[in-house]
Amino acid sequence: MENKTVNESNIRQPDPASLLKKNAMLIVLVLVYIFFTIMTKGQMFKPNSFNSLINQNAYVFILGCGMLMCMLTGGNIDLSCGAVVCLFGALGATMMVYWGWGTAVSLIALLAIGIVYGCFLGFLIAYVRVPPWIATLAGYLAFRGLGTAILSVSPTNSISVSDKKDFMSIFSGTLFKTPSDQINMPCLAVGIIAAALVVLLVFKNRATRLKKGYEVDHIYMDVAKSVLGAAVILLVMYKLAMAGGIPTILIWVAAIVLFYSFITSKTTIGRHFYVVGGNIEAARLSGVNTRRIMFIAYLNMAVLTSIAAMTTLARYTTANADAGKNFEMDAISACVVGGVSASGGAGSVLGMVIGATLIGVINLGMNQITLDANFQRVVKGFVLLAAVVFDILSKKKQK
Repeated sequence: MENKTVNESNIRQPDPASLLKKNAMLIVLVLVYIFFTIMTKGQMFKPNSFNSLINQNAYVFILGCGMLMCMLTGGNIDLSCGAVVCLFGALGATMMVYWGWGTAVSLIALLAIGIVYGCFLGFLIAYVRVPPWIATLAGYLAFRGLGTAILSVSPTNSISVSDKKDFMSIFSGTLFKTPSDQINMPCLAVGIIAAALVVLLVFKNRATRLKKGYEVDHIYMDVAKSVLGAAVILLVMYKLAMAGGIPTILIWVAAIVLFYSFITSKTTIGRHFYVVGGNIEAARLSGVNTRRIMFIAYLNMAVLTSIAAMTTLARYTTANADAGKNFEMDAISACVVGGVSASGGAGSVLGMVIGATLIGVINLGMNQITLDANFQRVVKGFVLLAAVVFDILSKKKQK
């Protein structure tokens, strides 16, 4: 009876105002999606649009995970990732097409180059104390020029990798592929399993927190959370089942997102990122190796940029000088829109995913209504500004 009383006292009662504020971007995402669905006369809700949303915006989720770790350390960012995507795409295509290297060797070489670059960048920022925006701005200016110079060996200033079947199947293939006019049953099965796992994890986490005496949401909130999560997964997988199967890039994105979600929420080093971003001097005095955290943040960003470069090369099927353009802006926007604090120390992978999805929906929706590219930049700029203003005003209200 006593344990039951303790558990009931740890149940957090629903607060409508707090819930609205906490889920503001999720609500905005739903409203924006409905808006574009109406504007495109239902085109946004078709299976091919779901497929395009994943394939065209996978880089936002991948780079967003790396940018999140950088921003947690104190609002630091990486301005070079888009240019590095261009350079690594040019290097990868050169390895496979001109040098005749196999897919596996080329991918390992690109990953190794990314690690070396990440170590160099991390060393400059963490130990030489070069400000992150200056160190990465240098890369932003230099690497696209270097990538363009590499591509100039081709008469068309681009290198096609469309005939590299192994490479294409790894990053732009389809699992359990079936004709688009029939339901892909393996895809549906995967969706059902994933939805069941979401429900299981929500209630397992609740039971664990209650057992340890931590505060938890009301049972109705957890039920709503699990039902909503399962419904979204089932809807997405159903649409993909109607579109021909599961894109392999979705497997990459899901694996990376789940890995970083675990790192940031369940590990000591993940908590150190938040501590450093909250107060770097207090973190140092508490025994946290702040330089190592900064080093890891930018090494990690370089590795994820290598993966994003591979996925982008597979998506375009050619390496060209425009690859990666404005990728850094989309990654930063995904984080800020998703609730990652511009001053560091606050944010989550789930928030970044919501922000990246919102950016992807805006990109796809504006393309489908054929909005001029210049106005697309205006819209995305206002979305980013609105998210930052919302973050600042929220903090002032809390104080």
